[in-house]
Amino acid sequence: MLQVRQEINRIQSLLLSQQKQDGSWRFCLESSPTTDAHMIILLRTLGIDDERLIDGLATRIAALQQENGAWKLYPDEAEGNLSTTLDCYYALLFSRRYQKNDPRLIPAREFIRAKGGLTEANLLTKFAAALTGQYKWPAHFLVPVEIALLPPSSPVSFYDFVGYARVHLAPMMIAADRKFAKGTADTPDLSDLYVTSPISPGLYPHRLLDRFARGGQPFLASIHEHVMRLPLLPGLLHELSLRRLEQFMLARVEADGTLYNYSTSTFFMVFALLARGYSPRDPHIAKAVVGLRDSVCETPEGSHLQLATSAVWDTSLLAHALQQSGLSANHPAIASANRYLLAKQQHTYGDWKIRNPAGHPGGWGFSDFNTLNPDIDDTTAALRALRAQSRLDKTTAAAWKRGLDWILSMQNDDGGWPAFEKNTDSALIRNLPIEGSDTVSTDPSSADLTGRTLEFLGRYAGYKESDAPVQKAVRWLLTHQEADGSWYGRWGIAYVYGTWAAITGLAAVGVTSTHPAVQKAVAWLLGTQNADGGWGESCHSDEKKTYVALGASTPSQTAWALDALIAVSPEPTPPILRGIDFLSRQSQATSWSVTYPTGGGRPGGTYFAYHSYRFIWPLLALGHFKHKYGSSR
Repeated sequence: MLQVRQEINRIQSLLLSQQKQDGSWRFCLESSPTTDAHMIILLRTLGIDDERLIDGLATRIAALQQENGAWKLYPDEAEGNLSTTLDCYYALLFSRRYQKNDPRLIPAREFIRAKGGLTEANLLTKFAAALTGQYKWPAHFLVPVEIALLPPSSPVSFYDFVGYARVHLAPMMIAADRKFAKGTADTPDLSDLYVTSPISPGLYPHRLLDRFARGGQPFLASIHEHVMRLPLLPGLLHELSLRRLEQFMLARVEADGTLYNYSTSTFFMVFALLARGYSPRDPHIAKAVVGLRDSVCETPEGSHLQLATSAVWDTSLLAHALQQSGLSANHPAIASANRYLLAKQQHTYGDWKIRNPAGHPGGWGFSDFNTLNPDIDDTTAALRALRAQSRLDKTTAAAWKRGLDWILSMQNDDGGWPAFEKNTDSALIRNLPIEGSDTVSTDPSSADLTGRTLEFLGRYAGYKESDAPVQKAVRWLLTHQEADGSWYGRWGIAYVYGTWAAITGLAAVGVTSTHPAVQKAVAWLLGTQNADGGWGESCHSDEKKTYVALGASTPSQTAWALDALIAVSPEPTPPILRGIDFLSRQSQATSWSVTYPTGGGRPGGTYFAYHSYRFIWPLLALGHFKHKYGSSR
């Protein structure tokens, strides 16, 4: 137990020294170099020659290149990733630091061609190339702009896509409809990256077009049927649709100029505005570029454009973990963090209101500038952090109640919880022949969100297994357990994450440790523990939808597994003690596994290395271990 106390004290001291003046914690949210590539492409295309920033971004891109010339999404990805390599290759050429005959780019080009070239890249990579004149636009985009005219109450509408998909689709639809391309005298020529003709298959690989009969044709027919009922001429309908999409984007621009605070959607928005006739120097575009610049963080490899900034998420989790590990709610650091969090609670209606008309604002978002896009996980995280103070302060108590009410109002009809929007799980949308439509276009209930919400309701809001919302959620979780006893987590990697969320959620509302589902899940966790006492799962799991061992242990995944076992174990078992020993020994390590990406974004496309996770989750697990077993150790 002395070792546990020492490690808790070490992490606490380190975190307290890193808190910002406004009460927040701000860690870099690191992902693949695709966002860095986008920033270079955008700056050069706009004629903004910010050489210092471009140099920093190019430095990181170059530093992450593999020996075979490729770039990867995550360290143990086999060989490399075609689309990421294409993005990086294009950006390094655009940076003007490298030429095609550079020893660094020759093997990259060979890798790209060996993997099928530009026509085999993913949709986002092809879009970036098409926007700058290096890829041929198809005759029609698979989501016609006229869908923007249909109200959410229609049998099919733009709002059948989840919000984070909509803010990417809207600008993409505008640009694709206009077949917009903006090149410069220095735009690199990518014609040598075509292994087959650049004319075919357009933006869509044949494997996606094969799905068209199942999802695409009924979707397009439905849009056509409903749009044609509108009493307007077709040409006017088309222009009105484009204007509606433009207004949709601008109405969701945050105070920092970014679209929902996502750098990817902001990148596409700038090109969409250019396609609508905006000047490259228009204030909307200038402010967007400033917002993107402000989202750049520094890493050991160089400058990195974060896909989103994570200050609210990090601050909520850290303030909670510090309290769970022994800091009082009256501690100055906690009081300061709570003031920051209270200021970030959202009081305006966002798109979530469309499918939740009875709900009232009260949630929190992920990023510092989010005011329109609250989510379930950030809201329960903030409420956990604020719980102790809410019992002492009326203002905090009122804010806490608003957050709780919003969470309860967002439960899906099937009993689970989504991430952002209630009851947004259209089978038609999931089966569209658009890359990723089955995983990122809708927002179904997930085991991680449902489990973590249950954990919050049970431990911090006084809910029991007999309460109606809890009963529905427990049924959903038990129904969606995998055959091997695990649960898949949508927003983390992946089965360790989901199983932790499910077990801690079930335990918090009173499901006993002897329940067969809990016993099966515990057996699965014990079966995946590594010889060093830790746990480690590969991002391959997220792509293959089956557990794949990493071959090394990570701090966050070890802490998740431990926290789950602690929640259902009356005594500290040998596997728990081995895991605690690993956390106590390895938390100061500097190996690659410490920064391995354990956050999920877009399966097979985006993975996050949260630099805060090596502190948050070990501190929480160690705190729970000390609280539960301290008197017996």
